[in-house]
Amino acid sequence: MTIKPFKRIHLVVLDSVGIGEAPDAEAFGDVGADTLGHIAEATGGLYMPNMEKLGLANIVPVKGLTPVDTPAAYFGKMQEASVGKDTMTGHWEIMGLNIDTPFKVYPNGFPEQLIHQLEEKTGRKVIGNKPASGTEILDELGKEHMETGAIIVYTSADPVLQIAAHEEVVPLEELYKICEIARELTLEAEHLVGRVIARPFVGVPGAFKRTSNRHDYALTPFDRTVMNELKDIGKDVIAIGKIDDIYNGAGVTKALRTKDNMDGMDKLVQVAKEPFNGLSFLNLVDFDALYGHRRDPQGYGAALEAFDRRLPEVLELLEEDDLLILTADHGNDPTFHGTDHTREFVPLLAYSPRFKGGQELELRETFSDIGASVADNFSAPLPKFGNSFLSKLL
Repeated sequence: MTIKPFKRIHLVVLDSVGIGEAPDAEAFGDVGADTLGHIAEATGGLYMPNMEKLGLANIVPVKGLTPVDTPAAYFGKMQEASVGKDTMTGHWEIMGLNIDTPFKVYPNGFPEQLIHQLEEKTGRKVIGNKPASGTEILDELGKEHMETGAIIVYTSADPVLQIAAHEEVVPLEELYKICEIARELTLEAEHLVGRVIARPFVGVPGAFKRTSNRHDYALTPFDRTVMNELKDIGKDVIAIGKIDDIYNGAGVTKALRTKDNMDGMDKLVQVAKEPFNGLSFLNLVDFDALYGHRRDPQGYGAALEAFDRRLPEVLELLEEDDLLILTADHGNDPTFHGTDHTREFVPLLAYSPRFKGGQELELRETFSDIGASVADNFSAPLPKFGNSFLSKLL
């Protein structure tokens, strides 16, 4: 008997919500990392009844949550195969790619040659040029930027070049042009970074605030992803949040920008009300950007609980032909040293109203198993990497 595939798949990446150190964590300096577990411990226990019902605590123990006898979702965990622990690597792997050469990072700032070229081509001096928190560097250099017009360049433990500028000092159009120039300069192998990010802000010294006009200039994936394959066979690929930026628009049929996690959930609810046929793909970035990198377990825990409170709005809109997949792209343990991502397993939860109860899925040895399952569902060409678990669900 042929079982009907899903008409719509909603894929949600809870950015950085890792669930314990990966087997190769030592190679990344991440032995002992456990994003979700340590947040739960630091907050005295998480209250996430909806994720609990789906089976989150059946994957790993989580303080405050109880494993359930009959989880509503199929549940398991995934291990990253690519040699990286950044946003682009994780997302590209989810859609079927294997990244065997890591993107470059700049723990001591960018080469003087690159900075000089950027100054020469933009006509603006550069200040900063070091790894820094996006809010702390505004406190440090925002006043000087406003007085001199010099752009603030900084990086992080990720393969990114970030450029901050006050919207009243450097108009948005100019900032975006500057970032386009930086993107061109960092396409060469010697300077290769994954993303150039425009970081506009407003306010006065002591009260600066980054705006929602952020824009990412990413590399285009080096090979076709499942999103390309879906688009080519006429399926919808709706990118929500920074998904469009992460894939540089490749394989996207519609893009919806978001301001924060809650706006992301608003957009997901909006999309779930639409009669599309294909994939909706949402990234919830606040977990990583606002709480993981800033090492704020209390804020991270509150954000997780806020997400859980919004989850029923999505679940109630799902029909028999819908599948919801919840996962992550890496870890970012807010109780860990430094401000880097952490090499961890990530959760895998797959739910549909047609399920009579979920079961445990065996360990997925690559994030690409999600991409393979999505392609399998829509009878699209399968990616080179990954094994479909669709048959387990049907």
